[in-house]
Amino acid sequence: MDHQDRARRLLLVHAHPDDESIGTGATIARYAAEGAGVTLVTCTRGELGEVIPPELAYLATGGDPLGEYRITELAAACAALGIGDQRFLGGPGRWRDSGMMGLPTNDSPDCFWQADVATAAAELAGVILDVRPQVLVTYDENGYYGHPDHIQAHRVASAAIPLAASAGHRVAKFYATAMPQSVAVATGVDYFVPFVPDEQVTTEIDGGAYLEAKTAAMRAHATQIVVDGDLFALSSRRWQPLLGKEFYTLLAGVSGAAPGTREHDLFAGLDGR
Repeated sequence: MDHQDRARRLLLVHAHPDDESIGTGATIARYAAEGAGVTLVTCTRGELGEVIPPELAYLATGGDPLGEYRITELAAACAALGIGDQRFLGGPGRWRDSGMMGLPTNDSPDCFWQADVATAAAELAGVILDVRPQVLVTYDENGYYGHPDHIQAHRVASAAIPLAASAGHRVAKFYATAMPQSVAVATGVDYFVPFVPDEQVTTEIDGGAYLEAKTAAMRAHATQIVVDGDLFALSSRRWQPLLGKEFYTLLAGVSGAAPGTREHDLFAGLDGR
């Protein structure tokens, strides 16, 4: 690990425990193994997640027991991925899981969907100023699949970046997670809806060498995920492939790839690589 690697700093903003592993686990494990500084901000404790194992059904109260338990799952997942710096936005439980779009829980005054964006952005800007990442990853404006907390994470990150810039640190590249249509069709992936046109995907990260770490992290989220070999399922019980390649769309910043090609490094163009 050289000084250049240690100088690389990546900040990921995810809505709930397990999102970091499902969508970006291979990416995280790769950069952590390469010596980059990786910080994960989780916006809620995922209090409204559907509990899969019958022996843990007692946690499915929609409240603190599940949220507290998922903190321990997240810690185990972070250890598997090599994340040494995980923080809850505003502290654990500051904002709660909002539930799927359209549910009455979206109206709870303490849920993340109802959070004042400026207040939450100020909290995230504080993390940005502390960590000073060159790269920030979250979701697109649709929250990847329309979950209120994912949409809110995008809004908060989008507001926090200029706020941090005005206070002294500029994030050079801002990415959203993405699933190319061709990959979704070829692999049968359907857990991220909707997929996006291939030409919208700017960046492809090969984390195949770290698929074992991603798999271990997903296993750690046992209340939410079942893993069987190279497949996994959420509470819907629809089996999906575990992928070592993960994809992103550059929302802001300058691509490090030649025109018409994809980047293969989130830091492309920033440090001479």
